[in-house]
Amino acid sequence: MKTLLLPVILLSLVLAAPANGQTPNEPALPYTPSLDVNSMDKSIDPCSNFYQYACGGWRKKNPIPPDQTSWSVYGKLYQDNLNFLRRILEQASSSTNQRDAVTQQIGDFYAACVDEAGIEKSGPDPIKLELEAIARLNSVRELAPLVARLQMATGGYRSILFRGGSDQDPDDSEHMIASLDQGGLGLPDRDYYTKEDAKSKETREQYVKHVQKIFELLGDNAETAKKNGETLMRMETALAKASMARVERRNPYNLKHKMEIPGLEELAPNFDWKAYYRVLQYPKIEILNVGDPAFFKQVNAALASEPLANWKTYLRFHVADSSAQYLSAKFVQENFDFYRKYLRGAKEQQPRWKRCVQYTDYMLGEALGQAYVRTVFSPELKQSTLDMVRRIEDAMAKRIEQLDWMSPETKQQALTKLKGIRNKIGYPDKWRDYSAVKITRSEFLGNVQRATEFEHRREIAKIGKPVDHGEWMISPATVDAYYNPQMNDINFPAGVLQPPLYDSKVDDAPNYGDTGGTIGHELTHGFDDEGSQFDAKGNLKDWWKKEDREKFDERTKCVSDQYSQYVVVEDVHINGKLTMGEDVADLGGEILAYMAWDSATVSKNLQPVDGLTPEQRFFIGFAQWDCANERPEDLRVRAQTDPHSPPEYRINGVLVNMPEFARAFSCRAGQPMVKPPENVCKVW
Repeated sequence: MKTLLLPVILLSLVLAAPANGQTPNEPALPYTPSLDVNSMDKSIDPCSNFYQYACGGWRKKNPIPPDQTSWSVYGKLYQDNLNFLRRILEQASSSTNQRDAVTQQIGDFYAACVDEAGIEKSGPDPIKLELEAIARLNSVRELAPLVARLQMATGGYRSILFRGGSDQDPDDSEHMIASLDQGGLGLPDRDYYTKEDAKSKETREQYVKHVQKIFELLGDNAETAKKNGETLMRMETALAKASMARVERRNPYNLKHKMEIPGLEELAPNFDWKAYYRVLQYPKIEILNVGDPAFFKQVNAALASEPLANWKTYLRFHVADSSAQYLSAKFVQENFDFYRKYLRGAKEQQPRWKRCVQYTDYMLGEALGQAYVRTVFSPELKQSTLDMVRRIEDAMAKRIEQLDWMSPETKQQALTKLKGIRNKIGYPDKWRDYSAVKITRSEFLGNVQRATEFEHRREIAKIGKPVDHGEWMISPATVDAYYNPQMNDINFPAGVLQPPLYDSKVDDAPNYGDTGGTIGHELTHGFDDEGSQFDAKGNLKDWWKKEDREKFDERTKCVSDQYSQYVVVEDVHINGKLTMGEDVADLGGEILAYMAWDSATVSKNLQPVDGLTPEQRFFIGFAQWDCANERPEDLRVRAQTDPHSPPEYRINGVLVNMPEFARAFSCRAGQPMVKPPENVCKVW
């Protein structure tokens, strides 16, 4: 992905002319150009720090809002999108007459969410049934069917004990099989439980305090809550230590462990798998993939060693904590205080309406997306995006053919994979049908639970069936893009194809530098350290000659070593092995975009604009997609969990490897933005 999707969420456009026949009464998006000279700081030498030169003005004018953990061009567009979606939802919820089914669902979901008085009156009652079911547990063996029911009612970025569902068969990408994977933690990553530096220890202490407060909100006295917090932390630490690290998980072969049900029962015999799958109504399982067998061995050991009372403690906390943001004000505040204020540095809670728009987009994204794309995404925009995609695909084919380190045999396989990539632009050809989800205006958490159950059921129903290549992983309004290695497709929702990221009002140079680079980025993901291990059909298969793979690994190591030298915050460096895939895609994507732009404009008489040459405008357009300000707390979390490098290095780290940049700005050898030729990283 080009940018980070935060848990539960991630999303400058009243267009001068309405899109798609928009009427004056419809909501619209404010306009910001894709290259804004006022966002620059021309007092900075572009050959010393190009990111600051291109973004210094923007950073001065755009301090981080108190309810945000960071602020960026992507973030601002996302917030403008929220305002736009808010007007759609307020219109949908304001009347209960003459509404179609889709409008009724999104309107009633939003109405239930903004009804703070009704939610406050309910207190913790919306999770009463789950808590009572936990209290009735009589033995550890009964955990399996209860965990199944609790997983069905909770979801999103949190999992109860582990993750279960469906996935593409790594050896036969056209078929869906059952899957299991590690999970069950309350902190963002397993490393939070294992690192011994002062900040990690402090975070664990704060987490235990947060756990205690949740138990107190459930009615436990202070002494019991403290004891429960210690128990929960000990149990989660054991799960964390058995979990696979993020860098290890970048190798898809580390996540491939196919087995039949008897093999799973042998791996973790203390968990009643038959009861678990029976409650969830799984179809017959011929084969399943267990992402992390070592984790399930630890679950099995804990089932034997932990008394029933401790499992009740674990389940009570995770049910309450995963639901806290949807409950009464005290739960919401505690959720904010730890997860956004302490961990990520936000100063204020987001307004209720903003959170409700995000929840609606997350739970009913393709229902809300239908109203969104009608207004902002024209057929002409889709066609122009596809044209840019094709030009960049042509540039990549040319680049592969010209590589001096890859053999003809591997080049042919790479070209076959490139030709097999599917391009999905704007929104799905077939909208998801949410008619089975019961939405009422009086049960906000009930709506969330039923929408979550719908998604779980939808995932389970895929097992044993052919893959649906028309499916999207994110909503049309999302400001992001992604490549799926098993689908072998790139996905650009309408939300990311708006100004200032893609702007039909300006010349090609900044558009290719920005959106062209994003397209190239996603294409390159098919050939990064992870994506390169899947073939043209999305199967996990080695299609490389041995010596080519060794040369490829040597070149990607150059990128990893470069980024590992950059400091994120205080003494924390970028984990170059974690960010390698995104860093390689950033570099490869911008090289491809430059080639495609050069080819698209070769016959045009390009002239300077605002005193900037076309080449300079290309690179400024590239940099200005990622203008940002960030809180140190958020940077620290992302250094451990985010496979993307911080914005400054996503720009400067690419350009020091592009001689075209140095020529455009007449940079000299020895300046900070110029690498010695022998040190330039060259992959694609």
